[in-house]
Amino acid sequence: MDYRLSTVVLLLIIPLALPLAGCRGKKRETKKEVIPVRAQRVELRDIARVLDYAGTIEAEDKAEIYPKVSGKIIEKLKEEGSEVTKGETIAYIDRDEVGFKFEKAPVESPLTGIIGRVHVDRGTNVTPQTAIALVVNMDKVQINLDIPERYLPQVAIGMEAKIAVDAYPDGKFTGTVTKISPVVDVETRTAPIEITIDNPGHRLKPGMFARLKLNLEERKNVPVILKEAILGKEPLTYVYVVNGDVAHSRKVTLGIREGAYFEVREGLKEGDLVVIMGQQRLLDNAQVLVEEDKRPPSPSVHRSPDGQGQAGTAPGP
Repeated sequence: MDYRLSTVVLLLIIPLALPLAGCRGKKRETKKEVIPVRAQRVELRDIARVLDYAGTIEAEDKAEIYPKVSGKIIEKLKEEGSEVTKGETIAYIDRDEVGFKFEKAPVESPLTGIIGRVHVDRGTNVTPQTAIALVVNMDKVQINLDIPERYLPQVAIGMEAKIAVDAYPDGKFTGTVTKISPVVDVETRTAPIEITIDNPGHRLKPGMFARLKLNLEERKNVPVILKEAILGKEPLTYVYVVNGDVAHSRKVTLGIREGAYFEVREGLKEGDLVVIMGQQRLLDNAQVLVEEDKRPPSPSVHRSPDGQGQAGTAPGP
């Protein structure tokens, strides 16, 4: 009886064991995942650390004209827009005071320029505290800015500024830093600077809105990459470079930033294909399906508040 039972059990086990034994002889096959990515070639170009600001154009020299005596305006010789030289009479006053022989008192311009505003009409009673007119010298104009203290060591007298105004969308103007305050405001942590612009033909008018760029630092013909390509944080930044259909991680050393692009000082060369989208899923030596982005680099400017009434970009690391 025991012999028969053992035989039956053995006959049942053998058919079950045969498939398992066959499985041991075969290797397990796994399909490697192919990750779709977008990549862009490294190109050489110029890049700069830029302070980007908005400001208002002002006349370099301007003065309100006040009379020396009290009386009534009896004659106006100049109107708004008229040219005037220093010491030239712009109006006459009837002193109209008892005991004085009638004599017209002149109101003279303190500087050479253009009459910007006339505040009085004939017959207006005036005193030495009454502003008669505003005269401006428009041969040069200026823009005043407040610069954050962290950038002051990189701003110097004579530094050029590129200027654009809405009134002349196709025109470009160049100014020069002519003054830098030695004192930093303790509340705003900024210091005022002055940028002077030559104004032949008086195209730039006081009160115009202007945008300007100050190049703090510039690199010529260097490799650049999009910020989207960069992983990690300084000093351990890296990117994925595609070789064939395989992506390899590569450490990079970054330089200055302009808009959406970074200078690459070490780790990449012109023509390297760098992943700019999809790299978050990658590991070293990952197999990839590449869509190449062939758009040329075109830095964009992102503005953020940086001072009262002005906008500025952070120049990057």
